[in-house]
Amino acid sequence: MRLHGERRRVLDRLPGNLSNTGMAMRKDLKSKARNKLVINSVAFQDHITRTLLHPNASLSDPLLRCKRKALRNPQAGETVEERGLQGQDWQEEREYVLDPTPPPLTLAQKLGLVASPAGRLTEYEWTRVKARSVRQGESAQPCAICREEFLLHPQVLLSCSHVFHRACLQAFERFSRKKCCPMCRKEHYEMRVIHDAARLFRHKCATRIQACWRGYAARKKYRKLKSSICPKDKRLRRKFFEERLQELNDSFVRYCHTDMEAFLCDINRSLSSSRQVFQQLEKKYISKPQEEDWDRIQSQVIQRGVRDCPICLTALCSPSLPTEAGTSSLHQHRCTVLLSCSHLFHQLCLEAFEAFTVESRPSCPLCRSVYHKKII
Repeated sequence: MRLHGERRRVLDRLPGNLSNTGMAMRKDLKSKARNKLVINSVAFQDHITRTLLHPNASLSDPLLRCKRKALRNPQAGETVEERGLQGQDWQEEREYVLDPTPPPLTLAQKLGLVASPAGRLTEYEWTRVKARSVRQGESAQPCAICREEFLLHPQVLLSCSHVFHRACLQAFERFSRKKCCPMCRKEHYEMRVIHDAARLFRHKCATRIQACWRGYAARKKYRKLKSSICPKDKRLRRKFFEERLQELNDSFVRYCHTDMEAFLCDINRSLSSSRQVFQQLEKKYISKPQEEDWDRIQSQVIQRGVRDCPICLTALCSPSLPTEAGTSSLHQHRCTVLLSCSHLFHQLCLEAFEAFTVESRPSCPLCRSVYHKKII
């Protein structure tokens, strides 16, 4: 106070123009200091608005709210940048950085009041961040925000090597109204979309499917061996044979319940149709035997020892065939016919049979095959 009074007395002793100049200088200094304070205040407010608060936070500036509403898609309810990123195919599993372009510097950062943010991470730095996250097992653990497994949901890797659900991190930013890591509280982080948890989940699912299939195959093989191999234990062996006997009884009961008449009719029908086919083939492709064939057929008849006609059931008589003693003279004068199917008949009996049949080419009375005949 004493110094101020002395300074005022000195200024009063100066001439009038000099005292006015000092007062103007003091006013200029005060106005500059006031302007600098105002500028610093505006710069800090702009910095807080653009960096510390969340972009979707409600602000008092209506123009800023309108500008942010204009950036949003009215149909999908999401920003243009988010819509472009979500339009990419997640199935490709391509990792990319969200917001790859750095935000412009705020007024406080330009004036040097606040330190400028560090440069964007390079691909090599992102590789190191991801390697640190893999060592810590971030993708294998639940999300730190919702405490649920990642499964196939989109996940983001922060530049501080922490991993979260993308939707959970966005909800946390909207709730806290600032951009900081929920784990380490690091600000101004960068985000990168990764798919490590999805790959781990698919690998786990494939492992479980393979394990279930191997278990099913082993159980099926064991049941098959159990049903086919008799056990050594006495009680198990008794049970094994009881089950086999029960299966045989069940199959026998089912067989007895079938319609045997219809079954036999089907067999007869199929046999008759097959016989007709064979007869047609024999009629079409049969050839007349040669002399050596007749000799071979006659030797077969002699080996069988045929002595009676199958039609009249009387004795056959031929110079080349053995005859029994005591045959009547009437039977000895009846001619014998040898067929190509190695059967013997009386000529009169065979002619009567051929006259009785209605087929154009009669078949053998015994084997029903088409034949050629020779009188012996």
